[in-house]
Amino acid sequence: MNKKMKFRGLLPLFLCLNLVMLAVIASPHTCPANINTNCGDSSSDEWEGEFFPGISKIKYEGSNSKNPLSYKWYNADEEILGKKMKDWLRFSVAFWHTFRGTGADPFGVPTKSWPWEDGTNSVAMAKRRMRANFEFINKLGVERWCFHDRDIAPDGKTLTETNANLDEVIAFAKKLQEGTNIRPLWGTAQLFMHPRYMHGAATSSEVGVYAYAAAQVKKALEVTHYLGGENYVFWGGREGYQILLNTDMERELAHLANFLQAAVDWKKKIGFNGTLLIEPKPQEPTKHQYDWDAATTYAFLQKFGLIGEFKLNIECNHATLSGHSCHHELETARINGLLGNIDANTGDPQIGWDTDQFLTDIGEATLVMLSVIRNGGLAPGGFNFDAKLRRESTDVEDIFIAHISGMDTLARGLRNAAKLIEDGSLAELVRKRYQSFDSEIGAQIEAGKADFETLEKKAMEWGEPYVPSGKQELAEMIFHSAL
Repeated sequence: MNKKMKFRGLLPLFLCLNLVMLAVIASPHTCPANINTNCGDSSSDEWEGEFFPGISKIKYEGSNSKNPLSYKWYNADEEILGKKMKDWLRFSVAFWHTFRGTGADPFGVPTKSWPWEDGTNSVAMAKRRMRANFEFINKLGVERWCFHDRDIAPDGKTLTETNANLDEVIAFAKKLQEGTNIRPLWGTAQLFMHPRYMHGAATSSEVGVYAYAAAQVKKALEVTHYLGGENYVFWGGREGYQILLNTDMERELAHLANFLQAAVDWKKKIGFNGTLLIEPKPQEPTKHQYDWDAATTYAFLQKFGLIGEFKLNIECNHATLSGHSCHHELETARINGLLGNIDANTGDPQIGWDTDQFLTDIGEATLVMLSVIRNGGLAPGGFNFDAKLRRESTDVEDIFIAHISGMDTLARGLRNAAKLIEDGSLAELVRKRYQSFDSEIGAQIEAGKADFETLEKKAMEWGEPYVPSGKQELAEMIFHSAL
């Protein structure tokens, strides 16, 4: 066989090999198992791999679906009471629990490390997590996420170096946002973990700590604004006290108010139009935090002239820790014009601390959505899943399953609340219970025009008043019939 014939015989083989090579080059990279797989540098601009290669975009399949990676109740574009479900719910992913949660608890070391983690807290690793975050959000089918500054970028040796780290990661996140509708629901500064904040941040007894916290919030406000964030949250994890014997509570509260006013001033100076939110919590990590519950926070805002500048981010688990139901806290915020956002989670009645579990109770979700509907929605706020996987849940797909379950629960709650409102029986029961105040004297009382002399005359005229049934069992029957 001559050389020409040999070449012709090898030509198809060369063509096949070329096609295989082109296919390999064209196919997207993946990080399916661990960081040591040959998936390139996922922090680089050129890397276009997948962190969740076995999971496609989550779709609505209806209540009869048995597919755990599908929505049974959340149908984003379906209209409920004249508004799309996605606009009622405005779901958001919490970066700190989803991508920084390790499963550690006060009694045990971490139980999970996701495949893309390399064991460092470097800027390169921060970028890798950010890529995973955006892929997760896109596959989940939501458009919002929330972050603490120190969760998304590492501390440096100085504040200048720390800010530079944050700038690099934020610029990377901004690039990932391009061509998408994904934006932060809110940002915040982590003012509770570092030892410098052991006495508090805005309420610290040390002026140097107060100044450092102010610089940190200043920067966090700026980066939230830069990314197009819709809100900014203040959670005062250590803004409180352990014992009053060594605490000047009056002075600390005044310092906190001045700190918040300075934040308002800076927000306006940089042109950030987002809502400033305060997240109440009664205790943990302090014995007593100054924003104990919605009513306490409302009183604080009134005392220091901050009404109109802040709304509340109500967390359901915090509500139960303060001795209230989530529904109570939402209604307290709503009737005072302060309901701005909801951290969607729940606790365990048998565990006394903040467990941050995904909300899966249909009844509680229905009560939550009744408040949201009465509020006309939450925008520019939304539902942030400030919830984490259980310590024993260690598979990557569990991250999706947990969020799907939480989203479906609130979607089902929305459907139930809409049924209750459209039926009208519960509203009619409440109306009838207070109908005596629809009288002439009742209207005077509600207008603040009925003095004690007038009311005494009425009491003499009417004699012993008739007190009808409160119909609690009927109210519960109507409510549960919608679940």
